[in-house]
Amino acid sequence: MDDKKSYEQALEELSLMLMYLTRKQDNNEFFPFKELSWKGYDFDTMDRLEQKELLWQPRSRRGYEKYLYLTEAGRKKARELLQDYGFSDKAQNERFEFRNIRPDEAKEAARVEKICFPPNEACTESIMKERAAVAADTFLVAWDRQEERIAGFLNGLATDEDTLRDEFFKDVCLHDPEGKNIMILGLDVLPEYRGKGLAKALMFEYLRREWDRGRKMIILTCLEEKVAMYEKMGFINRGLSKSCWGGEQWYEMSCVLNM
Repeated sequence: MDDKKSYEQALEELSLMLMYLTRKQDNNEFFPFKELSWKGYDFDTMDRLEQKELLWQPRSRRGYEKYLYLTEAGRKKARELLQDYGFSDKAQNERFEFRNIRPDEAKEAARVEKICFPPNEACTESIMKERAAVAADTFLVAWDRQEERIAGFLNGLATDEDTLRDEFFKDVCLHDPEGKNIMILGLDVLPEYRGKGLAKALMFEYLRREWDRGRKMIILTCLEEKVAMYEKMGFINRGLSKSCWGGEQWYEMSCVLNM
Protein backbone atom coordinates (compact mmCIF):
# COMPACT_ATOMS: atom_id res chain seq x y z
CA MET A 1 0.00 0.00 0.00
CA ASP A 2 1.32 3.43 -0.94
CA ASP A 3 1.42 5.50 2.26
CA LYS A 4 3.44 8.38 0.87
CA LYS A 5 2.33 11.87 1.79
CA SER A 6 0.89 14.05 -0.95
CA TYR A 7 3.02 16.79 -2.45
CA GLU A 8 0.89 19.47 -0.75
CA GLN A 9 1.04 17.74 2.63
CA ALA A 10 4.80 17.33 2.37
CA LEU A 11 5.20 21.03 1.57
CA GLU A 12 2.96 22.02 4.48
CA GLU A 13 4.74 19.84 7.03
CA LEU A 14 8.27 20.70 5.92
CA SER A 15 7.45 24.42 5.71
CA LEU A 16 5.84 24.44 9.15
CA MET A 17 8.85 22.74 10.73
CA LEU A 18 11.30 25.11 9.05
CA MET A 19 9.24 28.15 10.03
CA TYR A 20 9.26 26.94 13.62
CA LEU A 21 13.00 26.20 13.71
CA THR A 22 14.05 29.48 12.08
CA ARG A 23 11.64 31.78 13.91
CA LYS A 24 13.09 34.73 15.82
CA GLN A 25 11.74 37.18 18.36
CA ASP A 26 10.15 40.15 16.67
CA ASN A 27 12.20 43.32 17.17
CA ASN A 28 9.04 45.36 17.76
CA GLU A 29 9.59 47.00 21.16
CA PHE A 30 5.91 46.60 22.05
CA PHE A 31 5.58 42.94 21.03
CA PRO A 32 8.94 41.25 21.73
CA PHE A 33 7.10 38.04 22.63
CA LYS A 34 5.93 37.47 19.06
CA GLU A 35 8.04 35.08 17.00
CA LEU A 36 8.62 36.28 13.46
CA SER A 37 9.57 34.17 10.45
CA TRP A 38 10.98 35.73 7.27
CA LYS A 39 11.32 33.25 4.44
CA GLY A 40 10.53 32.83 0.77
CA TYR A 41 8.02 30.05 1.36
CA ASP A 42 5.47 28.97 -1.21
CA PHE A 43 2.59 31.45 -0.93
CA ASP A 44 -0.11 28.84 -1.59
CA THR A 45 1.33 26.66 1.17
CA MET A 46 1.26 29.57 3.63
CA ASP A 47 -2.33 30.33 2.66
CA ARG A 48 -3.37 26.73 3.35
CA LEU A 49 -1.60 26.76 6.72
CA GLU A 50 -3.34 30.01 7.58
CA GLN A 51 -6.72 28.51 6.66
CA LYS A 52 -5.94 25.71 9.11
CA GLU A 53 -5.18 28.40 11.73
CA LEU A 54 -1.58 27.22 12.11
CA LEU A 55 -0.12 30.62 11.27
CA TRP A 56 -1.06 34.23 10.87
CA GLN A 57 0.44 36.28 8.06
CA PRO A 58 0.15 40.05 7.90
CA ARG A 59 0.49 41.17 4.32
CA SER A 60 3.68 42.25 2.61
CA ARG A 61 5.74 45.08 4.03
CA ARG A 62 7.03 46.12 0.62
CA GLY A 63 4.51 44.51 -1.68
CA TYR A 64 6.37 41.35 -2.62
CA GLU A 65 7.62 39.73 0.58
CA LYS A 66 5.72 37.97 3.33
CA TYR A 67 6.37 37.48 7.00
CA LEU A 68 4.34 35.45 9.45
CA TYR A 69 3.71 34.40 13.01
CA LEU A 70 2.93 30.86 14.09
CA THR A 71 -0.21 30.46 16.18
CA GLU A 72 -0.20 28.41 19.38
CA ALA A 73 -1.72 25.53 17.38
CA GLY A 74 0.99 25.99 14.74
CA ARG A 75 3.81 25.80 17.28
CA LYS A 76 2.25 22.70 18.83
CA LYS A 77 1.83 21.02 15.44
CA ALA A 78 5.42 21.86 14.46
CA ARG A 79 6.76 20.33 17.68
CA GLU A 80 4.74 17.18 17.06
CA LEU A 81 6.09 16.92 13.51
CA LEU A 82 9.68 17.41 14.67
CA GLN A 83 9.21 14.56 17.12
CA ASP A 84 7.59 12.33 14.47
CA TYR A 85 10.42 12.96 12.01
CA GLY A 86 13.10 12.58 14.70
CA PHE A 87 14.44 16.12 14.28
CA SER A 88 15.92 18.14 17.16
CA ASP A 89 14.16 21.12 18.67
CA LYS A 90 15.79 23.92 20.67
CA ALA A 91 17.38 22.53 23.83
CA GLN A 92 14.98 24.42 26.11
CA ASN A 93 11.91 23.08 24.31
CA GLU A 94 13.28 19.55 24.41
CA ARG A 95 13.92 19.69 28.15
CA PHE A 96 10.82 21.60 29.22
CA GLU A 97 7.19 21.04 28.40
CA PHE A 98 5.12 24.22 28.62
CA ARG A 99 1.53 23.28 29.42
CA ASN A 100 -1.45 23.94 31.67
CA ILE A 101 -1.17 22.82 35.27
CA ARG A 102 -2.91 19.60 36.23
CA PRO A 103 -5.17 19.48 39.33
CA ASP A 104 -2.91 16.99 41.11
CA GLU A 105 0.10 19.33 40.71
CA ALA A 106 -1.29 22.14 42.90
CA LYS A 107 0.52 20.89 46.00
CA GLU A 108 3.85 20.85 44.16
CA ALA A 109 3.15 24.34 42.78
CA ALA A 110 2.52 25.58 46.32
CA ARG A 111 5.86 24.12 47.39
CA VAL A 112 7.60 25.98 44.55
CA GLU A 113 5.78 29.17 45.55
CA LYS A 114 7.07 28.93 49.13
CA ILE A 115 10.63 28.65 47.83
CA CYS A 116 10.26 31.61 45.46
CA PHE A 117 8.35 34.06 47.67
CA PRO A 118 8.52 35.09 51.35
CA PRO A 119 5.63 34.00 53.62
CA ASN A 120 3.91 37.40 53.48
CA GLU A 121 3.66 37.19 49.67
CA ALA A 122 3.34 33.47 48.90
CA CYS A 123 0.06 31.88 47.87
CA THR A 124 -1.28 29.27 50.29
CA GLU A 125 -1.70 25.64 49.25
CA SER A 126 -5.49 25.86 49.52
CA ILE A 127 -5.70 28.86 47.20
CA MET A 128 -3.21 27.26 44.80
CA LYS A 129 -5.52 24.23 44.60
CA GLU A 130 -8.44 26.53 43.80
CA ARG A 131 -6.48 28.25 41.03
CA ALA A 132 -5.44 24.93 39.51
CA ALA A 133 -9.04 23.70 39.60
CA VAL A 134 -10.80 26.84 38.37
CA ALA A 135 -8.23 28.62 36.19
CA ALA A 136 -5.98 25.90 34.74
CA ASP A 137 -6.17 27.49 31.26
CA THR A 138 -4.36 30.56 32.58
CA PHE A 139 -1.90 28.59 34.74
CA LEU A 140 1.20 27.69 32.70
CA VAL A 141 3.88 25.36 34.06
CA ALA A 142 7.37 24.51 32.80
CA TRP A 143 7.69 20.77 33.34
CA ASP A 144 11.26 19.45 33.45
CA ARG A 145 11.16 16.21 31.47
CA GLN A 146 14.55 15.08 32.78
CA GLU A 147 13.85 15.60 36.48
CA GLU A 148 10.10 15.00 36.18
CA ARG A 149 9.08 18.01 38.21
CA ILE A 150 7.81 21.56 37.89
CA ALA A 151 10.74 23.91 37.28
CA GLY A 152 8.61 27.04 37.26
CA PHE A 153 5.18 28.42 36.47
CA LEU A 154 3.19 31.54 35.69
CA ASN A 155 -0.41 31.85 36.83
CA GLY A 156 -3.15 34.42 36.51
CA LEU A 157 -6.89 35.09 36.38
CA ALA A 158 -8.91 36.45 33.46
CA THR A 159 -11.13 39.49 34.02
CA ASP A 160 -12.54 42.59 32.36
CA GLU A 161 -10.98 44.76 35.06
CA ASP A 162 -7.83 46.70 34.19
CA THR A 163 -6.18 47.19 37.59
CA LEU A 164 -4.71 44.46 39.78
CA ARG A 165 -6.23 44.68 43.26
CA ASP A 166 -5.37 42.52 46.26
CA GLU A 167 -8.63 40.56 46.05
CA PHE A 168 -7.35 38.75 42.94
CA PHE A 169 -4.69 37.04 45.04
CA LYS A 170 -7.30 35.72 47.48
CA ASP A 171 -10.52 35.12 45.52
CA VAL A 172 -10.38 32.76 42.53
CA CYS A 173 -14.09 33.43 41.95
CA LEU A 174 -13.02 36.68 40.28
CA HIS A 175 -11.78 34.56 37.36
CA ASP A 176 -13.88 35.08 34.22
CA PRO A 177 -12.74 32.65 31.48
CA GLU A 178 -14.01 35.10 28.85
CA GLY A 179 -12.34 38.13 30.44
CA LYS A 180 -10.46 40.42 28.08
CA ASN A 181 -7.48 40.93 30.42
CA ILE A 182 -5.23 38.74 32.57
CA MET A 183 -4.06 39.56 36.09
CA ILE A 184 -0.73 37.81 36.69
CA LEU A 185 -0.54 36.42 40.23
CA GLY A 186 2.96 35.02 40.18
CA LEU A 187 5.99 34.12 38.07
CA ASP A 188 7.93 31.39 39.87
CA VAL A 189 11.22 29.74 38.86
CA LEU A 190 13.14 27.46 41.21
CA PRO A 191 16.61 28.82 42.14
CA GLU A 192 18.51 26.07 40.31
CA TYR A 193 16.82 27.01 37.01
CA ARG A 194 17.39 30.76 37.22
CA GLY A 195 19.74 32.68 34.94
CA LYS A 196 19.04 30.33 32.02
CA GLY A 197 16.19 32.17 30.34
CA LEU A 198 13.37 30.06 31.76
CA ALA A 199 11.47 33.00 33.28
CA LYS A 200 11.52 34.81 29.92
CA ALA A 201 10.51 31.63 28.10
CA LEU A 202 7.57 31.16 30.47
CA MET A 203 6.46 34.76 30.08
CA PHE A 204 6.74 34.82 26.28
CA GLU A 205 4.94 31.48 25.97
CA TYR A 206 2.20 32.87 28.20
CA LEU A 207 1.92 36.13 26.26
CA ARG A 208 1.78 34.32 22.92
CA ARG A 209 -0.97 32.01 24.19
CA GLU A 210 -3.10 34.87 25.46
CA TRP A 211 -2.43 36.96 22.34
CA ASP A 212 -3.63 33.96 20.34
CA ARG A 213 -6.79 33.84 22.46
CA GLY A 214 -7.55 37.48 21.77
CA ARG A 215 -6.81 38.89 25.22
CA LYS A 216 -6.33 42.66 25.31
CA MET A 217 -3.85 43.22 28.12
CA ILE A 218 -1.70 41.43 30.70
CA ILE A 219 -1.27 43.18 34.05
CA LEU A 220 1.06 42.39 36.95
CA THR A 221 2.60 44.02 40.00
CA CYS A 222 6.24 43.76 41.01
CA LEU A 223 8.77 45.21 43.41
CA GLU A 224 10.92 48.12 42.22
CA GLU A 225 13.98 45.92 41.59
CA LYS A 226 12.00 43.82 39.08
CA VAL A 227 10.65 46.72 36.99
CA ALA A 228 13.55 46.67 34.51
CA MET A 229 13.23 42.91 34.00
CA TYR A 230 9.58 43.18 33.04
CA GLU A 231 10.24 46.19 30.83
CA LYS A 232 12.63 43.99 28.82
CA MET A 233 9.74 41.57 28.37
CA GLY A 234 7.59 44.29 26.81
CA PHE A 235 5.74 45.58 29.88
CA ILE A 236 5.18 49.28 30.57
CA ASN A 237 5.56 50.73 34.05
CA ARG A 238 2.26 52.31 35.11
CA GLY A 239 3.69 53.64 38.37
CA LEU A 240 2.93 52.79 41.97
CA SER A 241 0.12 50.29 42.45
CA LYS A 242 -2.74 50.63 44.93
CA SER A 243 -1.97 47.06 45.98
CA CYS A 244 -0.42 46.57 49.40
CA TRP A 245 -0.21 42.78 49.16
CA GLY A 246 2.16 41.37 51.77
CA GLY A 247 2.73 44.84 53.19
CA GLU A 248 4.97 45.75 50.25
CA GLN A 249 5.08 48.70 47.84
CA TRP A 250 4.32 47.48 44.33
CA TYR A 251 4.60 48.85 40.82
CA GLU A 252 1.90 48.01 38.29
CA MET A 253 3.08 46.85 34.86
CA SER A 254 1.02 46.20 31.74
CA CYS A 255 1.57 44.64 28.32
CA VAL A 256 -0.93 45.31 25.52
CA LEU A 257 -1.52 42.25 23.34
CA ASN A 258 -4.42 43.21 21.09
CA MET A 259 -5.82 46.68 20.47
